[in-house]
Amino acid sequence: MTLTAPPRLLFVHAHPDDESLWTGGTIARYASAGAHVTVVTCTLGEEGEIIPPALAHLAADAADQLGGYRVGELRSACAALGVTDHRFLGGIGRWRDSGMVDVPSNAKARAFIQGSLEDQTAQLVEILREVKPQVVVSYDAFGGYGHPDHIRAHEITVAACAVVSEVERVFYAVTSRDATNAGVAALENVPEAFRLPEPGELPVTPDEEITTVVDVSEHLTAKRRALRAHSTQVSVWDDGYALSNNIAQPLVGAEFYVLAKGSAEGAATDLFGGLGDR
Repeated sequence: MTLTAPPRLLFVHAHPDDESLWTGGTIARYASAGAHVTVVTCTLGEEGEIIPPALAHLAADAADQLGGYRVGELRSACAALGVTDHRFLGGIGRWRDSGMVDVPSNAKARAFIQGSLEDQTAQLVEILREVKPQVVVSYDAFGGYGHPDHIRAHEITVAACAVVSEVERVFYAVTSRDATNAGVAALENVPEAFRLPEPGELPVTPDEEITTVVDVSEHLTAKRRALRAHSTQVSVWDDGYALSNNIAQPLVGAEFYVLAKGSAEGAATDLFGGLGDR
């Protein structure tokens, strides 16, 4: 990286744990290289399914305290990844996890998808103008797998980056079809409680659409530690992990992106590649 010190990278994620699941290796790589890494989380993840039975009472349909608990998980994950600049969009608790598609929690007053797109975009613009990142990362138009909050995070990211001139590149975090298939085929010693995915069951992006592959092989320990911090949501072992659906997914040595805005020159393996040369 040749940008003036330090290069600035900002991630927009929907819920606590998304930063680690989608981009944990990339965050750790750039943070360890001296970049200023900012993570913006849009909700507290209040509607998440809880894995440990002892914490089931935190659920939205019981004590409804999961969001507060996940704030602590997120702090631990950020520490594992080397993040010192974390923000909640609009302030902590401003927007609530909407839940999956067509569920009652979509209609709650503070649900992220019930909020004004204009207001949420303005909140992100305020952060962007303060941080002045050259590179911003969020999700594609499908939110990676169709979650309404991921789609809204995509929408506000696109809208905000269109009006903040300091942002030179926008990337969408995606999962590679080929790397996922190879990783699943290589999974060994999957714990008995989990199952391998059926062909086509995991959301993936065709590799011909991927523009940028970031090597995170030296940062898998940090990513694994961050995932373990999200213990209400993720089960982790040496070469894989699973969400509450108990479907095993591989931990692979790269993270994958689609360039959505900015010059592609130099960006094949580095989110900042080529930017400091112009």
